[in-house]
Formats: sequence, C-alpha cells, structure tokens
Amino acid sequence: MQQDNIFDAAIIGGGLGGLTLSIKLAQQGKKVLLLEKETYPFHKVCGEYISLESWDFIESCGIPLKDMNLPIISQLGISAPNGYYLQQNLDLGGFGISRYTLDTLLFNQALKVGVVAHQNCKVTAVQFEQNKFTISSSSGTFKSYYAFGAYGKKSNLDLQLNRAFTQEIKQGKDNYIGVKYHIKTNFANNLIELHNFKDGYCGISKIDQETYCLCYLTTQENLSKHGNQIKEMEAAVLYQNPRLKKIFTESTIVYQKPLVISQIRFEPKPLIEQHVIMLGDAAGLIAPLCGNGMSMAMRAADILSKLFPSNCEDEQARALFEENYRKAWHQNFSTRLRVGRLFQKLFGSTQITWLVIMALKPFPRLLKKIIASTHGKKF
Repeated sequence: MQQDNIFDAAIIGGGLGGLTLSIKLAQQGKKVLLLEKETYPFHKVCGEYISLESWDFIESCGIPLKDMNLPIISQLGISAPNGYYLQQNLDLGGFGISRYTLDTLLFNQALKVGVVAHQNCKVTAVQFEQNKFTISSSSGTFKSYYAFGAYGKKSNLDLQLNRAFTQEIKQGKDNYIGVKYHIKTNFANNLIELHNFKDGYCGISKIDQETYCLCYLTTQENLSKHGNQIKEMEAAVLYQNPRLKKIFTESTIVYQKPLVISQIRFEPKPLIEQHVIMLGDAAGLIAPLCGNGMSMAMRAADILSKLFPSNCEDEQARALFEENYRKAWHQNFSTRLRVGRLFQKLFGSTQITWLVIMALKPFPRLLKKIIASTHGKKF
C-alpha cells in the first residue's frame, strides 16, 4: 500500500514542460508535487512563438486558447546582417502568447486539478535510495517515487547531481546571452521575422495584449566588447542590420529595462541523471532554430505522462520507463536538434548567413522542407 506522505511524481521547475507534465499526471489521478523557485506571474526570456503542433495539447490541459483571440502566425521572414530578405509561408505555423500569460494560466490550472505546488522554493538536493527520492528544499523535505528536472538552462541542482557539463567553463562565442523586450510597433500580426547580425539573431512576432515580443541571442563576447552595455551593443552591432535598426528605433518599448539571461550554452546533456528524468532545457538547451523549444518541452511532458508507470512502487517499471523515454526522445527530437544546431552555426555569420539566404531564396520548396524538419506534428 502506498504511503500517504509520498508523492508519485515531484517536478522541479514550473516552466511549460514542468507545468504541463504536472497537469497531465494529476489528470490521471497521480499525486503530484511541483516546486518552482519564482513566484507567479513572472516574465521569462523567450521568443514567445509556439508551434501550432502544441495547440491541442495545451487545450487538453484545460487552457481555452481558442477563446483568447491569439495571433496565428503563418509567415516567416529572414534577413541577413546586410538586410537582404526572404519570406516564406509556414505550412504548420504557430501562435503568439507571452510566457507571463501562459505560465500563469497553466499554474492556476495545475492547482485546480490538485497539484501540490510550492512557489519561491529553492531545491538544494535530490537523493535516490530504496526506490524513492528525498528532495530537500527551502519549503521543506519531500518524498517521491519519481523526480523530474524541468528547471531550465542551469541550476545548483546540476552541480549536486554532478552533471558533466558543469565541469566545463566555456568562453567567448560558445557562451551566449539572451535579451527580451515587449514592444508596441507597426508589424504584421501573422508574421514572425528572424533578423541576423554579427554573432547573433533577433526574432519579432506578435503576442497577446496587442504587444510584440522582440528577443535576441548573441555571444557574451559581443556584449563584453561594448563594455557590457546592452544599449551600446545594440546600436553598434544590431543596428548594422537596417531592418533591426528600423524596429528598434521606431517601436515603443513596454518596459525600458530588458530581461537578460547569460551563460547560455547549447551542448547536449544526458536525459537522466541518477534517475532524475529531465525535460525541456534541463535535458539540453534547445537552440531557437530547432523549431520551437517550448513545443518540444511540452511534447516531452506529453510523452512522459503517457509512459508513466501505473504502479509507482514497482521497481522493475522504472528501468523500462527510463529506456522508453530515451527512445521516444530521440525518435521525436533528434532530427530537429540536428537541423537546428546546423543553422545555429550558419546564422549570425555576416557572410555565410547572406550566402545561405541568397542561395535558398530561388528554391522555396527546399526552404519549406527545411522549415518542416524543425516543426513536429500535432500531438
């Protein structure tokens, strides 16, 4: 008989992967614990374009997207650092919504379906023994049969689990920063654009509240060369692309101080560490060009919820669950990650990006095939 004080699943991190996994498991009648270091609502550095492959899944979690009048994005525009431009239809496409809005809706839904949640909660240690996890946190100590890491790009927990990538310190062009603004501007509702500049690229698309998300990725080296001053770097580097200069100078910024994250790296990470099962960025930070990391995090949550053992006390079920997750992960994401990482290397180079865009422009079918390889099917 299962002990009442032991959770079936403990989920560390309340982003899209963690929130949707908690909801789907609770909908199955599982006893679920969610631990989030922030307090809702809050903003995140994120492109805020979500592939339509996720639409039905999000609605199955209890979020009525169809009633929210969200922008449906069906066109992609790409520019080289010199402004050279191409535009392409998106067969599947996506929709825009801020993380501030979506994460809060999902969190409230998680509470509604019975998830036990602790906000402003820092997890300090996770230990596995005798088929159970002991999770130490600022909100207390918890027991759970299964533990999931959905905490984003980095955490002190990575050090506690002795994950290999924490032993490496990367500098310069291997170390990225992300910067996000919300803006008011004159821009098409159905269009997402990706504008390249030296050692980086910037996306813009409409979200909710008649607002647009403007988010870019660049190297720490780019910022360091300009005295670690965001505005100086933007004027000196991003403005070299005339399309970006127009957007930045002709838009109204909703919050003057941008959201910034640093120490972003895109190396692969193990899916499972000491039986803690990872999803989303904790399973390997997903390059923006992979075709939507947010949808991939939620698809992982969908996979995990469907594979989750019916009997959490069955020790033999754990190995099968972990192996099936590894197989499903690679089946669903290996191509997207491979294509995305390839274009991650090509984009942001002043000459190469221009040559790639110029070469693809006369061949819309080829470009459409490449885009399709970075978007999954509906789930």
